Amino acid sequence: MTTQHDPLNPAPESSPFQTGNRRRLSRPVAVMGFVGVLAIAAIVTWYFSRPSASPAESAAHNHAATPTSDSARAVMLSTEAARRIGVTYAPVILGPLDRVVRTVGIVTYDETMLKSVTARVDGWVDQLHVNFTGQAVRVGEPLFDLYSPMVVAAQQELLLARRLNRDLSTGTSEAVQSSDDLLQSARRRLLYWEIPPDQIRQIEESGEIRKTVTFRSPVSGVVIEKSVLAGQRLMAGEAVYRIADLSIVWLDGEVYERDLPSVRLGGQVVAEFQALPGDIRTGRISYIYPTINPETRTARVRVTLANPGLLLKPGMYSTFSFAAASEPVLSVPRSAILSTGKRNLVFVKMPDGMLVPREVSLGQATDDRLEILAGLVVGDTVVSSATFLVDAESNLGSLLGGMGNMPGMDVTAPAAPAAPPPAADPGSSMPGMDMTAPKVPPVAKPSPRRVAPTPAPTKDSTKAKAAENEHTGHKMPEGS
Repeated sequence: MTTQHDPLNPAPESSPFQTGNRRRLSRPVAVMGFVGVLAIAAIVTWYFSRPSASPAESAAHNHAATPTSDSARAVMLSTEAARRIGVTYAPVILGPLDRVVRTVGIVTYDETMLKSVTARVDGWVDQLHVNFTGQAVRVGEPLFDLYSPMVVAAQQELLLARRLNRDLSTGTSEAVQSSDDLLQSARRRLLYWEIPPDQIRQIEESGEIRKTVTFRSPVSGVVIEKSVLAGQRLMAGEAVYRIADLSIVWLDGEVYERDLPSVRLGGQVVAEFQALPGDIRTGRISYIYPTINPETRTARVRVTLANPGLLLKPGMYSTFSFAAASEPVLSVPRSAILSTGKRNLVFVKMPDGMLVPREVSLGQATDDRLEILAGLVVGDTVVSSATFLVDAESNLGSLLGGMGNMPGMDVTAPAAPAAPPPAADPGSSMPGMDMTAPKVPPVAKPSPRRVAPTPAPTKDSTKAKAAENEHTGHKMPEGS
């Protein structure tokens, strides 16, 4: 069965009431958008129309207004709000700063433990007992044998003086005294040339002249320099070896000049070495060099370290630290300082609970505290955590307060509406204009339409309906 379109009952179209309702609902949105555009335009106009001041006046004004502006940025936080954003407080204390200075250093020889071995008489190196640098030697150990005609002649004089002394032992007292003086003079000459006393005694007892004499190490240590070869001629005063005693070493480090007031002679130092993990040594500051390096702006300090086992090698890299001496000073936690780039601020908790920003001057710093030179006193309480969030809240309150002073602007928070329809925003009011949103009438629910039964068409009604359709452009279907 085919369904035909009934011209007497056309299809339902969109309700005019629904279309009008949508238009009425979009009208408040458009009004609020227009109000927002006007507010932004007013702010921009006010900002660019402010009277400009000279730089000097502006600087003076800013300087004078700083306390007022800081006071205006005070913020009040409830206990619950402070707990929620993680705000904690810390007192301003007076006491020494537990500051630790850290720097790097290099292990060097103890210069007071260096010894140069030289020949005090001309001659030739007959034999080397120590042939290379780095060789460890002990005190009294043979280093080299030297042949010197002068030493040979001195030995001959010693033997003659000794024989003469024996022959004149029964003579007059004057002769005995003269022979004794001659013998002592021959001995002293050999001693001045650093011929060992035991070798001199052997020469006297044996009565034989030795072609070479042996020079021995005056100290225990390590040969760090060897200047001759076997068979080489030596001149009096020429160095043969340099020996370093490594039982004690120096640690030279660089300290910034700002830390120099904290360096004390005799202060304890804790040193660690990259080549010896876990090996921690302690020493004492033994010297502060009197000059500053103009390129690095540092001063050199010397630390004396014991070196059991000779594990510390000259040239070894080290990091060391020492406690800096400090007088009692005011200090706060590092986290309490809010740096703006131009100023350093803290938020001080007042007796009434207000958090007021205050500018401070900073001094020395440790890992966790900063010295306060000006701006705070003992007993003040400052915000020690979540300072950035408190500052953001303070800036927001200051900004809203400043906008509230603009002519024609009211940025106070609107009251909560008492009825379901939204109340007009007080901030959108402007002089001479009514920007309140129109009230939306309640939407009535349409009742269901009742369709009356269609009466059976009569001949007269059919003719009348046909005439009406011709007038409106409709054509009656055939068979009706």
